[in-house]
Amino acid sequence: MESLTVVHKINIAIHVAAGSLALVVGLIAIIASKGRKLHRLTGRLFLILMSIVIITGLIGVFVFGRNTFLLVITVLSGYLAFSGYRVIKAKSNVPKFIDLGICLLSLISVSYFLYYFKSIGMIWSPVIVYSTVGYLFLMIVYDLGRYFIPTKTYANLWIYEHILKMVGAFGGLLSAFSGTVFPQYQPYSQFIPSILGTLITICFMINVSRRKKYVNVN
Repeated sequence: MESLTVVHKINIAIHVAAGSLALVVGLIAIIASKGRKLHRLTGRLFLILMSIVIITGLIGVFVFGRNTFLLVITVLSGYLAFSGYRVIKAKSNVPKFIDLGICLLSLISVSYFLYYFKSIGMIWSPVIVYSTVGYLFLMIVYDLGRYFIPTKTYANLWIYEHILKMVGAFGGLLSAFSGTVFPQYQPYSQFIPSILGTLITICFMINVSRRKKYVNVN
């Protein structure tokens, strides 16, 4: 039992360190000029750190039985980061087995969470629970439905999808961090970062839209 406690503490330390670094690197990626070397480099590093956060988070939930709500935050942030990366890599909506597989795996994970909550009762803020689960479901439904969008139409949409998902992954990670560090201010410490992420997403989308219009005019 003592050895498990030590392993659990090590897992927490790695989880916290990777999450903190991911926030710093993610912020640099957001600020850096898009398409440039620094943006691509920090973007890849953010994905690596997110992978570590996801793995250690899942270990904490399934091996050590810690905060099951972290499962949803982990799945949401991880799914958005993975899907956002796949969008910028493919730049098309041609169905791929790996994308469908991760999508269905995420759906199964969040369904398990809802079943678990129903069995034990609502013990966390309903605002956070329903908004997080609802947003993940919305993203999954969109990702399954985007394959029916005409290819020419999607060619103008993928950049917005990339922005939405990558900033969303950063916002989810920031919400988990602030909610853990400032539990006395929940649920505000959890949903305010999400609001901030939404505003950043809107600003980037408007900027991209204006740049596209400028290019088309000239």
